Amino acid sequence: MPTPPSDALAFWITAPGRGEIRAEPLPPRAEDEVLVEALYSGISRGTEALVFAGRVPPSEYERMRAPFQAGDFPSPVKYGYASVGRVLDGPAALAGRIVFCLHPHQTRYVVPARAVHPLPDGVPAGRAVLAANLETAVNGLWDAAPSVGDRIAVVGAGTVGCLVAWLAARIPGTQVELVDVDPRKRDAAAALGVRFASPADATRDVDIVFHASGAAGGLETALALAGFEAQVVEMSWYGDRPVAVSLGGAFHSRRLRIVSSQVGSVAARQRARWDTRRRMALALELLADPRLDALISGESPFAELPAVLARLSADPAAALCHRIRYA
Repeated sequence: MPTPPSDALAFWITAPGRGEIRAEPLPPRAEDEVLVEALYSGISRGTEALVFAGRVPPSEYERMRAPFQAGDFPSPVKYGYASVGRVLDGPAALAGRIVFCLHPHQTRYVVPARAVHPLPDGVPAGRAVLAANLETAVNGLWDAAPSVGDRIAVVGAGTVGCLVAWLAARIPGTQVELVDVDPRKRDAAAALGVRFASPADATRDVDIVFHASGAAGGLETALALAGFEAQVVEMSWYGDRPVAVSLGGAFHSRRLRIVSSQVGSVAARQRARWDTRRRMALALELLADPRLDALISGESPFAELPAVLARLSADPAAALCHRIRYA
């Protein structure tokens, strides 16, 4: 007989730029559900900063919903998708396992058993908060389909950009350069084994450019770095901000292509054979590399999350993945 869970605490965005921790009633666990106690969660600095600031456009209210979101945009809303915890109660195959779940920041939660992903051996719980961002990076590589020996630039050294660069550098013969205006990101690039450059010093005439800076200036840099008939893969999401793009000059004579990449759908090249669960399993397996710990730029206790997210939202470029600790 499933045991009734006790109540939990959850982080809610109560108004643009404000959040608080609230008591969260938990339903009784059904036979096909699990009760998870959170160990860590991760803050996605780009998307969560926009949600925290109330900058989700009304046209995207439904498409931007997280799997276990409560409330509605702009607020009050319980939002997030990078939780790692231990299964306290559930089917025998999952009981006691450390799992990843696309769940908001919350101390305990009840979800369907199919919604959790057991961590592979060799992947520590603290690193697994990167799983959602790595899944986004995997999808971006699928959308771009880089080849052996390609020259690749990644503009924007946030968590997703760093992960894209790390993945691309694993392809034999590729020359990968991580480009950012913030020289502090040089250390992350070095830890991941990729080159770093400022926009002024970045290599031109590359085969593929990934843009992940979330800024219009970064997109202009991406277009400037692209070679003849090159592809620019836009991975940034700007919320409700309009973005001006210079499509004059040499854009047409160089026959450039701008394509979007978004994790909500499996990339078209893989969709016939892959689903989101298989893609997440791949992301978790890839997290076995200890070099990825360099992308955890800070850690705070859950009780400080309202203040932490307010600080990161004010200067989202300052952090990579900020980890929240529950014990």
